[in-house]
Amino acid sequence: MNSSTGTPVIEVRDLGIRLNTSRGPAQAVRGVSFVLKRGETLGLVGESGCGKSITALALMGLLPDSAVVSGSIRLDGSELIGLSDTSYCKLRGNRISMIFQEPMTALNPMHTIGRQVAEPLRRHTGCSTAEARKQAISLLDRVGLPDAAKRVDAYPHQFSGGQRQRITIAMALACQPDVLIADEPTTALDVTIQGQILDLIADLVEERGMSMILISHDLGVIAENVQRMMVMYGGTVVESGETNAVFTRMGHPYTQGLFRARPRLGAPKGTRLTTIAGTVPELADLPAGCTFADRCGIVEPRCRVALPAVVEVGRSHGVRCLRTDVSMTAPIGAGT
Repeated sequence: MNSSTGTPVIEVRDLGIRLNTSRGPAQAVRGVSFVLKRGETLGLVGESGCGKSITALALMGLLPDSAVVSGSIRLDGSELIGLSDTSYCKLRGNRISMIFQEPMTALNPMHTIGRQVAEPLRRHTGCSTAEARKQAISLLDRVGLPDAAKRVDAYPHQFSGGQRQRITIAMALACQPDVLIADEPTTALDVTIQGQILDLIADLVEERGMSMILISHDLGVIAENVQRMMVMYGGTVVESGETNAVFTRMGHPYTQGLFRARPRLGAPKGTRLTTIAGTVPELADLPAGCTFADRCGIVEPRCRVALPAVVEVGRSHGVRCLRTDVSMTAPIGAGT
């Protein structure tokens, strides 16, 4: 379900993740495959509970100890599944870094921001404390933190939400990683600051030649910031392809539902947003067939038998649906 050519930095094949929950084992991710090339940007989109963040945590080696992982995750050809935590620590923050959703919980309130930005530099590059501090100030200045040299010894609570997010970006970029994962990096910020942070991340990714995985529930954010995208639902990828191709011909009823549910500029005051009927299924109760079947307006009995195979509906554009003959021809604005 992807179009990778050139040199891949991350290769994920048939990734499966089973978690232990209070309701029993839950298959949080199943059959996820993609290739991320050097310098490429990939978006993961879907509602909460669809498997986006769990997939990212698997790449970072941050899953619970009880998680059962199958398939393959390769970084520059080296297998990461089964890697010891000691070995993963050499990669995490160095080759692969992550910007977390909520900066206040990502930052340690007991340490100054300068110490936290400098830590990966000391750990992975072996530079002196003085040199790490100098580089930390330079990084904080680069991400737009005002008076970085004067505020390097301040604590996280002394900064606004947008400033804290800039600090976490500086931490993630300290060692110039090959892969940057941004997990809903603007969720806790107001709209104006969201745009600034996304523009900053895009500039830094291009400037440093990094590959990026951007996780979001917002189709607008995905449309404006990534070259390729994957739509996730029920722990699997239901549609993927080049971003322009997916937005031009949305093939899965779930992708179409997300598009219809977006807020519209210029809509009359009081206009209700279109919603997708039903709720995301519990991971412990995923159906045998299409995970979207109970919420789909064009479902038929065969959809509930087994997880549909991927149907190629265009160049490098795949849809996991048995009804593409209908979904690909129905107007996007039609209700389900």
